[in-house]
Amino acid sequence: MSDSTAEWIRIGELSRRTGVSVRSLRYYEQQKMLISERTPGGHREYPEAAVDRVILIQQLFAAGLHSTKIAQLLPCMRAPEGRPNEHATPRLVDELTAECGRIESMIRDLNISKSILQEVIRSTETEARRTDY
Repeated sequence: MSDSTAEWIRIGELSRRTGVSVRSLRYYEQQKMLISERTPGGHREYPEAAVDRVILIQQLFAAGLHSTKIAQLLPCMRAPEGRPNEHATPRLVDELTAECGRIESMIRDLNISKSILQEVIRSTETEARRTDY
């Protein structure tokens, strides 16, 4: 059970501090992205480090990664001792490099769309000034 010297928080507190719903936190746990321990009363408790973990999960979702890929990636991010993690395989590196390429492509496409929209706005503003009485 919980180490008496470590700081532990319950699921509601984790939800409040991260802005992530309790339902999503349970999903993260189900997908093996987050780990909790149970109190004798059956309540979930998370180590203080879970706050940073949940924020990281949210950032990875925002980057367009799906939960399966995130679950593969999380164990590779940091070995507890700070050394390279044995879960980081060449195949995973290739997959993550491909994800990075996909995101870069999306950024290029969004920048093109933004430029087009800015041009439409400029020309619309010019036209609107001409017809404004």
